[in-house]
Amino acid sequence: MFLDKIALAVAIIGGLNWGSIGLFDFDLVAFISGGPGTWLARIVYTIVGLAALWCLTLLFRTEDGRARHSHA
Repeated sequence: MFLDKIALAVAIIGGLNWGSIGLFDFDLVAFISGGPGTWLARIVYTIVGLAALWCLTLLFRTEDGRARHSHA
């Protein structure tokens, strides 16, 4: 549950960064790290992507944490 919240927060921050790119053509990660191709920026982008993948699992979980299976 703690990891879920961390992943969700990181994915939201990444989404806000993408929103700032779309609206203002300003990439905060690139600005802070010295450019979009630096190793630091690539690490941050990778962490955001992994967090988003983790958040996908939230869609398929029930309240007790087990994956949902459809029974025909």
